[in-house]
Amino acid sequence: MTDATVEARGRRGRRGGRSEGAAPAQPWQQPRLPFAPVPAVSEDQLEAIHQASLVVLEEIGMDFLHDEARRILKEAGADVDPGSERVRLPRQLVEAQIGLAPKNFTLHARNSARSLEIGGNAVAFGSVASAPNVADRDGGRRPGNRADYQNLIRLGHTFESIHFWAGYPVEPADVHASVRHLDALFDMLTLSDKPIHAYSLGRERNLDGLELVRIARGIDRETLEREPSVFTIINTSSPLRLDTPMLEGIIQMARANQVTCVTPFTLAGAMAPVTVAGAVTQQNAEAVAGLAFTQIVRPGAPFIYGGFTSNVDMKSGAPAFGTPEYMKACLLGGQLARRYGVPYRSSNTNAANTVDAQAAYESVFSLWGAIMGGVNLLMHGAGWMEGGLQASFEKMVLDADLLAMVTDFLRPVKVDPEELALDAMREVGPGGHFFGCAHTQSRYRNAFFAPMISDWRNYETWREAGSPTAYDTANRLYKQRLAAYEPPPIDPAIREELEAFVARRKAEGGVPTDF
Repeated sequence: MTDATVEARGRRGRRGGRSEGAAPAQPWQQPRLPFAPVPAVSEDQLEAIHQASLVVLEEIGMDFLHDEARRILKEAGADVDPGSERVRLPRQLVEAQIGLAPKNFTLHARNSARSLEIGGNAVAFGSVASAPNVADRDGGRRPGNRADYQNLIRLGHTFESIHFWAGYPVEPADVHASVRHLDALFDMLTLSDKPIHAYSLGRERNLDGLELVRIARGIDRETLEREPSVFTIINTSSPLRLDTPMLEGIIQMARANQVTCVTPFTLAGAMAPVTVAGAVTQQNAEAVAGLAFTQIVRPGAPFIYGGFTSNVDMKSGAPAFGTPEYMKACLLGGQLARRYGVPYRSSNTNAANTVDAQAAYESVFSLWGAIMGGVNLLMHGAGWMEGGLQASFEKMVLDADLLAMVTDFLRPVKVDPEELALDAMREVGPGGHFFGCAHTQSRYRNAFFAPMISDWRNYETWREAGSPTAYDTANRLYKQRLAAYEPPPIDPAIREELEAFVARRKAEGGVPTDF
């Protein structure tokens, strides 16, 4: 059953990740954290990180590689070095912006049933994004292209455990860069109806993205401004630098009251100090600078605090993920986001080169750090491989199953007379079994979470079935789900307007390909 069928039946379909044939479960609901996030440090230690971050911004400063951004900051009271791009932010200026962004907000989707709450105890899982390469076991690793991009959108759309598009699952590099965003966003808005991301790669791309989302939702500009409907990730060029397209993205998205998520790319030992505390202090300085700038552009614009601190392998210099350092940084990032009263972004990451045990355990540890850190927006939730250099069809299936398991874990345990099952224990008594009792039979199909990938047959039965591995099962399932995919409904007039906008912008030459 595809998501489109679930929609047509009043969203009464199965949970994302349930095995074929499972009985219908409860209606889809956005996951929520039923417990308090885990702190990594004490309150006074957290305050020390905050104060150290303010020292970085006030004394060392950051480079803002954008003339208008520096002008905006100077008018707000920042110290801009004459003849350079260095900006120092007085602590009073920074602290005056804290508390202006909303603690939570709704990210609106084309299909209103898929709109997401961002913030508080709400959790949203996104797809893999921005990979330059794509892979499956049949075709191997290959450069990103539009056909695979579209199929990843189709595949991800079939999973209820993938809630939003974190960006292009793979870069459709066979489409010219001047018009790529037009085709990619058109595909994303028509092949699926989940909330989307638009890249900040120049003013024109931002404006085109805003217009495409407005058309897809069938609303006017005033409504778009009241109802955030697209988000963008702003990556700092660590250490301590924000470049031109990223700053332009903040300006355009904040002015339109859309969602900005500033995520420093701080790898300890490479682009940040080698210690966890030092790397997170730098992450925090860069993120808080982005928060302050966003609120200076438009007070109250929705903002997400992004954490992506990990470490590098000191032998090779390659990024490492799913490490103890990454998990600690996830917890710290969540603490800092809560201190500033804004939603928190983290990621499901791994550095494995193929779908193997390393890919699984690094993803589990990354995800566990994010969940226990109080993540609200989980990027790269399904399909990320090779440190972000590869989007994998099979890994998307595996991760969607993992995300569905986490969703089930987050559902609070019910404790009531029926769940305590005293009648069942009376019926079975000492020495019996519960397979055939009424309490079990009435709940048989929905008693436990039923994953797609895990194979719990005994060894002999598994061998008789051909000894399938998790990789085998994921390969089979992704093809089955693609074959069963049904596109979500869209008003023909809206689709025609989207097509006309894309055609017009292509005829105008698209956007410049240099910054």
